[in-house]
Amino acid sequence: MEKKISQLLARLEEVENELSSSSVVNDQILYRKLTQEHAYLTEIKEVYSCLEKAYKQLSENEELLKIETHEEMRLLFREDVLQIQKSVSKLEDDLKTLLVPPDPNDSRNVIVELRAGTGGDEASLFVGDCVRMYHLYAEKRGWNYEVLGASSNEVGGYREYIMVMSGKNVRRFMQYEAGTHRVQRVPATETQGRIHTSAITVAVLLEPSEEEEVNIVEKDLRIDTYRASGAGGQHVNVTDSAVRITHIPTGLVASCQDERSQHKNKDKALRLLKARIAEVERKKREEEEASTRASQVGSGDRSERIRTYNFAQNRVTDHRINLTLYSLDRVLEGELDPITTALVSHYYQKQLSE
Repeated sequence: MEKKISQLLARLEEVENELSSSSVVNDQILYRKLTQEHAYLTEIKEVYSCLEKAYKQLSENEELLKIETHEEMRLLFREDVLQIQKSVSKLEDDLKTLLVPPDPNDSRNVIVELRAGTGGDEASLFVGDCVRMYHLYAEKRGWNYEVLGASSNEVGGYREYIMVMSGKNVRRFMQYEAGTHRVQRVPATETQGRIHTSAITVAVLLEPSEEEEVNIVEKDLRIDTYRASGAGGQHVNVTDSAVRITHIPTGLVASCQDERSQHKNKDKALRLLKARIAEVERKKREEEEASTRASQVGSGDRSERIRTYNFAQNRVTDHRINLTLYSLDRVLEGELDPITTALVSHYYQKQLSE
């Protein structure tokens, strides 16, 4: 790691020299590329500098703890050492994540689809919990989110919830949320206190950029309108404002009923449909890198899972990297970084080893 950081800090000096060149300033494409690289390298330098200071402070406090004889002072030094150790651990994780090179798609918009799987009402309630978790995570990271479609039920959960998330590094940290999420807890309706296991599926799709805009021929679409159902007020239920669009060549379907306007619902459904078509095409081009959307989300069965949320033990376990945290309450409040950063680092190391 030390060698890698030294190389990157040397590159930072090179980039700073290049940015001061008039020929670079006049080349807007090169200038933009170099400023992005400069921001990335500067962030590494800042985190590494904080880590070095923390290492020094930790070493000094540990030495003082060895020679201090007064018990009250020893307690203070112990507390300081524990706090600095936590800080060091976080900075090391941050640095490992930063050392994963940026990907051109890191900050691309993603469409996140959550669906209730096995478990009926309890699964739909957990979809609602995860929607809230991702909303809070987005707020902590300064991302934006926009609802593309939601199908609620009588118990206050969601059978389906689809949203667009946008912001710096949104795809970098959200891409590994795709898969089956399993929940183990006592449902509110359970009278004998038995733990139930339910599952939901999450899919994460890249929203097509302007460069890869999906061209859809009108004759290839079947557009159906129908009366919206569920929550949304009286108006939603008295007009045929809901829209379902089927792409006949692929059989892919997208629908939306959230807006009062049929036109707005059609726009949102088309946006989602284009993302699904683009995903299928992308997977064809990148078969060696990822699976199709269908295998990404699985069937929603309890046995297929990437992560388990156990409420009784306040435990969350990501089975892909054997990571277990006893802080489920904080994870559900949007503190997902300990999981997402570990996943980014793991899959990068896996890619290098392959």
